[in-house]
Amino acid sequence: MATLSKVLVLALVFATATLRLGGQWVGAQVHHVVGGDRGWEAASDVATWSSGKIFRVGDKIWFAYSAAQGSVAELGSREEYEACDVSNPIRMYTDGLESIHLNGEGFRYFASSDPDHCKNGLRLHVEVLPFQNPETPKVATSKGSALVLAAGPTSPSGSAQLRESLVLFALGLVFLVMGN
Repeated sequence: MATLSKVLVLALVFATATLRLGGQWVGAQVHHVVGGDRGWEAASDVATWSSGKIFRVGDKIWFAYSAAQGSVAELGSREEYEACDVSNPIRMYTDGLESIHLNGEGFRYFASSDPDHCKNGLRLHVEVLPFQNPETPKVATSKGSALVLAAGPTSPSGSAQLRESLVLFALGLVFLVMGN
């Protein structure tokens, strides 16, 4: 039940993040909740969750887990990661709810502090790609042609109603979490 509460708190954080600056994202920051709804636990299929995800400088990854069942180790090398060698971590995360800012390009390696859980798949490696401003229009070109994306509509839409609904949803989550 504690993990569910933490996932709900993460949902609140995510909803709040989408409301910043009138619902506009700031920079390339994307919040990735490792393991999705299940969070970081032995039954999670972290490899499937992470496949196809793009991690960029400025993003955050969140680990939600039961601190009573272990912690998350950040490892320094691919060799340590593949061997589930958690004897000399760069950092150990032990709080049960961790926000890790991806502040530089390169590879980051995370594993369960329990080697058996790690060997059973409770580990994550991410390749952090360079920052890419999401507001920069993409242009695809081929020999002799170009495709330019047109600007979106300037008239108001249902986004104001969506924003209000998200606020109500976030408040409901706060009351739900406080009630536990």
